[in-house]
Amino acid sequence: MTDPGGTDGGTEPSAAGASGPSAGPEPRRRRARIGFPPPQQPDLGETTVTPRVEGAPTTQGFPVAPPPTPPASSPTVPQTPPAPAPRRQAPVQPSAHRLPEADDAGFSARTTSYEPLSGRAVDPQELVDQAAGGFAGNEDATRIQPAVRDDVPPPPQPDRPREIPDLDKVHGVSPAAAAAAGRGAAPSGGGPGGPVGPGGPGGPGGPGGPGGPGGDGPGGGDDGGDGEGPGGVPWWHRARQKAGGMSVIRRVLVGGVAGIALLLVIAVLAFAIGYVRADVPQPGELHTNQVATIYMKDGKTVLARVVPPEGNRSEVAANKIPESMKNAVMSAEDRSFMTNPGFSMTGFARAVLGRVPGFGGADDAGGGSTITQQYVKNALVGDEHSLTRKWRELIISTKMARSWSKDEIMAAYLNTIYFGRNAYGLQAAAKAYFNTTAEKLTVAQSALLASVVRSPSYYDPAVTPDAALMRWNWVLDGMVGMGTLDKTERASLKFPKTIQPGAVNQTDNLSNGPNGLIKTQVLQELKDAGISEQDLNTQGLQITTTIDPQAQAAAVKAAHNNLSGEPKKLRTAVVSVDPKTGGVASYYGGDDGNGYDRVQAGLQTGSSFKVFALVAALEQGVPLSRVYSSSPFQAKGVNVTNSDGESCGSCNLATALKMSLNTVYYRLMMDLNGQAKAVADAAHKAGVAESFGSIAHTLQQPDGGVEGGVVLGQYQTRPIDMASAYATIAASGVYRKPHLIQKVVTADGRTLLDRGKDPGQRKFSADVANNTIAAMEPIAGYSNGHSLAGGRESGAKTGTAQYKDTGQNKDAWMVGFTPSLSTAVWVGSDDGSPITNYSGNIVYGSGLPSDIWQSAMNGALDGTDDETFPTPGSIGGQAGVPYEPTYTQTTTRGWGSGDATTGSESSGRATTQRTIPGLPGVPWPTFPGQETTDDNGDGSGSTGGNGNGEGTGNGGGYTTTVPHRGAGGGVTRNGAPRQTQTVR
Repeated sequence: MTDPGGTDGGTEPSAAGASGPSAGPEPRRRRARIGFPPPQQPDLGETTVTPRVEGAPTTQGFPVAPPPTPPASSPTVPQTPPAPAPRRQAPVQPSAHRLPEADDAGFSARTTSYEPLSGRAVDPQELVDQAAGGFAGNEDATRIQPAVRDDVPPPPQPDRPREIPDLDKVHGVSPAAAAAAGRGAAPSGGGPGGPVGPGGPGGPGGPGGPGGPGGDGPGGGDDGGDGEGPGGVPWWHRARQKAGGMSVIRRVLVGGVAGIALLLVIAVLAFAIGYVRADVPQPGELHTNQVATIYMKDGKTVLARVVPPEGNRSEVAANKIPESMKNAVMSAEDRSFMTNPGFSMTGFARAVLGRVPGFGGADDAGGGSTITQQYVKNALVGDEHSLTRKWRELIISTKMARSWSKDEIMAAYLNTIYFGRNAYGLQAAAKAYFNTTAEKLTVAQSALLASVVRSPSYYDPAVTPDAALMRWNWVLDGMVGMGTLDKTERASLKFPKTIQPGAVNQTDNLSNGPNGLIKTQVLQELKDAGISEQDLNTQGLQITTTIDPQAQAAAVKAAHNNLSGEPKKLRTAVVSVDPKTGGVASYYGGDDGNGYDRVQAGLQTGSSFKVFALVAALEQGVPLSRVYSSSPFQAKGVNVTNSDGESCGSCNLATALKMSLNTVYYRLMMDLNGQAKAVADAAHKAGVAESFGSIAHTLQQPDGGVEGGVVLGQYQTRPIDMASAYATIAASGVYRKPHLIQKVVTADGRTLLDRGKDPGQRKFSADVANNTIAAMEPIAGYSNGHSLAGGRESGAKTGTAQYKDTGQNKDAWMVGFTPSLSTAVWVGSDDGSPITNYSGNIVYGSGLPSDIWQSAMNGALDGTDDETFPTPGSIGGQAGVPYEPTYTQTTTRGWGSGDATTGSESSGRATTQRTIPGLPGVPWPTFPGQETTDDNGDGSGSTGGNGNGEGTGNGGGYTTTVPHRGAGGGVTRNGAPRQTQTVR
């Protein structure tokens, strides 16, 4: 069989063969491809070729363009060193772009016997390809070996194979343009190595040589000629040549499929491993930051809130979320939520492609996907834009969807997401948009909240009302499509009205005032109870305190009202403790919620500490009837006197407590076993803290010793401790630790703390406590008439601490109780300087502190049952306060009385009578500087007389006050009331 398109026996093609019609069958109609520079043909050793005649004319009249000369650096096709063959004569090196020919001894002898199995005409170039690359397309093809010389080395190997350009970028180039670029069409011609025939649309290629029709040259157009010279080697043949017999497309497809399959196997294995290793918490174990709410005792009145940095999230239980809200969110965010496995493959694919250059930005890796995925992103894996994060999200979402119910996932999601307006979670959103609770949301309101989730700052009706309305309608229509909303109901819904942003304060403004100091103590108490800050910030705690709304309001009101008009430097602390529970009922440490808390301040208590000396004495069997002298006490460098020279001569412990006689109680302390330490121990047992703040050990010196001044309130004690210690006495000697927290419950209903009813610890016998109460009962009324409203029983004690040796006071106290409430009141200054009232008079415990105490107690107890104290038992042969007969004492001043009404001067005498307690057979003492006769002294009165203590007459000019006897007679000056001085 002849070689199609080649020469027979190496003869030159005839003129007819070059210009005449193509011999053989009609050319095949194939889509021509625009050519590109043909690859440089390899050196085939001694292959004998006959050079093609250049420039032969074609039937179309086109000149034969010489093939372009490739650059010197053009790589050659790799060759396998051929096997030795008989030497040839007159070897001729082929041109780089010409078809090599073989003589009878070598190439032609092998090719003429080649019978293609396909039955089609065989290109000479195919034979060359086979010779150069081995098998031509399949293992059944005849292997062609070119003849080589023994002494000719194999051709050099190329550094790299020729790159095949993107064919999509060269389609449509005209033959002329391709030829001008060195890769255009050449007329097809018969014979070996003919240039590529021009490809015109629909026109035949150049006439084929003797071998038959021409082929598609690289520059051929549609249906061009079939002549194939070296430049007309089809690209797939060259690709096959480079690929060792398999086309590049096929290799790419096979390799791609294999690669994808491998990746899928790896992905499945990685997913399986990740799924097994993934730690997915159970519902209730995964918490996000949310608000903790502090309530008063009633569980309804909000006292303060603890708002974490992320916002004001408060969780709502799944069974309290309206179905309309769940359906609206599914419509807006994930309509396949009830059926999907927790993830979206399309969403994940978008995320993967988003990380591929040219397919999207980095943000595409963080798409929202399903509701489960969004929750996992918010609560577990974060929102980092990476495929690693997305992969973890996919695994955890899948596992969570199998271990959590859909209702649990939905509730967790709604309690986590941000709705705008600084509202985190559904509860805060309902408050921020509609000033309601999540349970009360309507269908229309639910649809609006669901519609803002995608972009809260954009879909807020207050920002872009048109967009908000459009999305709201879209959500409702989706609910209809899902079958969760009836069409009729849908048609009747109207766009809900929202409140203005910021109309509801989403922060804790309650903590700015007195409640802020309570909040601080609550947080410390939570910590002491083992409730961590993480629990506080993530579990939506509902903290119920012991603060009674009525008592708290009364305490704050009493502080404000009684300090109104007083010097601005005056400060007060008011704190109440329930003796029956230990719960703090009221707490006022100041008006700055972030400022100094005076309830927790260490202060000198003055005479209010004498009560603990009495308790210690009663514990040691000393009865209330024990009598001591009230004269000044001097011993071992200690000089003790009574305030303002007060004295009772000699009187029992009950009377001395009522009169607050320092000398009597100092003598009592010195008689006790343990002396000063016994007093300190009794105070500690009652409830005075062993340590606080920077004081490691209270009621003692740095060396551990206790000075006698403890009985006079020398050491620092806090108001909260005084209220607690007095509450122990009120509870008949049973101590209950003061506390502010009664119960702590998480948002999902789990109880973390419940104090229940505290049985308390008995610190003193009931007889000790009840005898102490009996001695304290008269004091409130005795201190300038501060008995409680309606004659309610109380036990109390005043106290003052002197400012250095100036005779002025710096701390003033009133501490007292009923069976159900113990209240401590302190008045002083933050700098510890002397304190006076608005008229410049010294402040005593029986003054402003008693005023505040009386107001706070009356307000707190208003409407409650009257309670009585137990009857005390006998101690040392005495039960309760000893009987004391009364005497009338007449004191005559040496000054006359003036007419206070007219301010005129007159002379005369002023007679004061008073009833005093005493003991049988014990004479009433003489007060220093006072006369005990009925002397009618003369004197000149001046305008504006004042009352003399508890006297009934009006003195003038010089005012004499009797210490510890209260106010004068309310005298007027020129018709205007005057402030009367009060003492102790």
